[in-house]
Amino acid sequence: MPLCPQFCALAAPGQLAVDVLDAGSLLTAFGALGVAVVLFAETGLLVGFFLPGDSLLFTAGLLCVRDGTGVHLSLSQVLLAAVGGALAGAQAGYWIGRRGGRALLARSRSRHLHEGAERAEELLARYGHAKAIVLARFVPVVRTVLNPLAGALEVPARVFLLWQVIGGLAWTVGLVLAGYALGSSIPNVDRYLLPLVALIVLLSLLPLAREVLRSRRTRRDRGTAGGEA
Repeated sequence: MPLCPQFCALAAPGQLAVDVLDAGSLLTAFGALGVAVVLFAETGLLVGFFLPGDSLLFTAGLLCVRDGTGVHLSLSQVLLAAVGGALAGAQAGYWIGRRGGRALLARSRSRHLHEGAERAEELLARYGHAKAIVLARFVPVVRTVLNPLAGALEVPARVFLLWQVIGGLAWTVGLVLAGYALGSSIPNVDRYLLPLVALIVLLSLLPLAREVLRSRRTRRDRGTAGGEA
């Protein structure tokens, strides 16, 4: 089975462009190959922070269930593409950081990237290298920024490689199999694809929202303590 069976049809002249923010559109157009490319960009390139990693993995898992309707993907191909894209992307981001990640972040005007960098630094300071690298995989934007930031902060290469592999496997395999398991247990689950993807996006944003609130509370407490002093 080819990695992107729908690509030729959708790439023909006159067809609508693929929506890179829509997991279903990406998977319909590019199949498992799209999973690898998107995860590489989201985890390895700072410009990919807006890409839908969580919803893409979950949706890809759903589409691996053969129900005779719509798009069908190969589970083995999706898993290989997801793991390969996520691990290669993280390593690319790390080496980009070693060669000037701080400068790249400083030149960026994206508020989301700068906020993600703050969260990434807080994770590294709060949990240490190993736990922060694993946890960052599950937080949008932070998983984009932490890899080059780890390189810029000169986290040991062997330490980064070990824990980014562990985190990458947990994130990619976990979400793909979660989607596959749900699709296998609910008949015609594609009918509920949009609300399910919306739920996954919402859940993926909860860790980031919690970290933002915790950071604001900490700064407010420090300001109060400084005022009292």
